[in-house]
Amino acid sequence: MRKSDEQATFDRISKKYQLGQSEVMRRVERSVCGCDYGATSWTTADEARGVGEMLSLEPGKRLLDIGSGTGWPGVYLAKQTGCDVTLTDLHPVGLRIAIDRAAADGVAGRCSAVVADGATLPFRSAGFDAIHHADVLCCLLEKPAVLDSCRGIIRDDGKMVFSVIFISPDLTPTDHARAIAGGPPFVDAEIPYPEMLRQTGWQITEHSDMTATYRLSVSRQLDKLEIHADEITVLFGEADAASEMARRRATLEALDLGLLRRELFSVVPIVA
Repeated sequence: MRKSDEQATFDRISKKYQLGQSEVMRRVERSVCGCDYGATSWTTADEARGVGEMLSLEPGKRLLDIGSGTGWPGVYLAKQTGCDVTLTDLHPVGLRIAIDRAAADGVAGRCSAVVADGATLPFRSAGFDAIHHADVLCCLLEKPAVLDSCRGIIRDDGKMVFSVIFISPDLTPTDHARAIAGGPPFVDAEIPYPEMLRQTGWQITEHSDMTATYRLSVSRQLDKLEIHADEITVLFGEADAASEMARRRATLEALDLGLLRRELFSVVPIVA
């Protein structure tokens, strides 16, 4: 059974997956990320293309996309590179939308979907050439368990690329609280990600600071939400629409104060 805060996050994300298919939210998404899949991560189209190159995706390669939501960017990567992709998420509603989008994109035969917890991935050892997840770890409590589970199902010569939002180090208690208020649901991490990766069997090969792009995307999204405030209020309801905009303002404030960061990691398995 989920804890109450986890259940609230689960319910909120499931609702966002559905509302993200509305015309107004797709317009917002196109202006922010350059896509219209109903994305809930901050992955832009340029970043997604870069991920495909970093993972050397091509026909015959097997990609696992964790926290796939409604298919961004997993379905897109299959379409752009010719790879086979397995989409996983805890939310069946998101995966149903993703499979419909795969059919619309002409890649249904190379996309499969599995309802799964990233901390206990139900796949055989060495079953994938590549793994991707976008802003997923910062929305989960069991961060090391997810990285450990990923290590167990990737080939020894495979690669994982992921983005993550985290709290800047060495903050005062007051600024740490502001960072939590502006970040994703479970943004706080007990240990830094480089150390977490080492402990779970991963070696960093590339490491990029995406904070500036993240800040620009948040600002653009807030602007668009405010421009379309009437439509957003009808879609979400007054309370949820107000909450959504308040979260974006809190995120923008935290970024402007240097309290949050977003980084992209490329890692490979440590082989004994």
